[in-house]
Amino acid sequence: MATRINPSILAADFANFESELSRIRSADLVHVDIMDNHFVPNLTFGLGMVERLQQISPLPLDIHLMIDDPERWAPGYAEAGAYSVTFHAEATTEPVALARRLRQIGARAGIALKPGTDVAPYLELLPEFDQVLVMTVEPGFGGQSFMESTMPKLAQLRSEVQKTGLDVWLQVDGGITEQTIEIAALAGADTFVAGSSVFGAENPAAQISLLRERAASHRHGAGNLES
Repeated sequence: MATRINPSILAADFANFESELSRIRSADLVHVDIMDNHFVPNLTFGLGMVERLQQISPLPLDIHLMIDDPERWAPGYAEAGAYSVTFHAEATTEPVALARRLRQIGARAGIALKPGTDVAPYLELLPEFDQVLVMTVEPGFGGQSFMESTMPKLAQLRSEVQKTGLDVWLQVDGGITEQTIEIAALAGADTFVAGSSVFGAENPAAQISLLRERAASHRHGAGNLES
């Protein structure tokens, strides 16, 4: 099982994206949080910014849509060339149809779950997705503390992925540090969004290596955490 580190540019210097992206070349993907001030109480980037990032980024883009009406907006991010487009389960009534549309365009399709969202209704839908994002903070703001209470949900997903043999990435986002990445890896995550812990480091490349090593050395004991 690969270990992926996806730094979030929400923690980068917005005035120097090109140089900031060059500092994280050793990462796997660039995580881009799209917020609309409706689904979450914050406003960040839009499609125009993503199109520009697509032109200058040395890494593929991992788009996380924290927006209303993803059926309308998500396909545009896939058409812009994003490698992965993740939308929230809570924002859509037709997650399977949207995932199929994203895959048809050529992007990996992901579904995100807020900390309080039950994972059970989505377990049987896993073949329709390439990634499940378990939020380990409430979506909308960076710098929040990791919620360990979300780990049983992650462990359920890992158990189902193992049982079915699916190639579904399990991503965590929120409060990921050298310490919390070990907890998430033990529960079954293989893809980790890290913001301030990477961009706030003096040497982001060394920090990415450290996070990857910590996660790899603690992968995955999901069965111990299932409820």
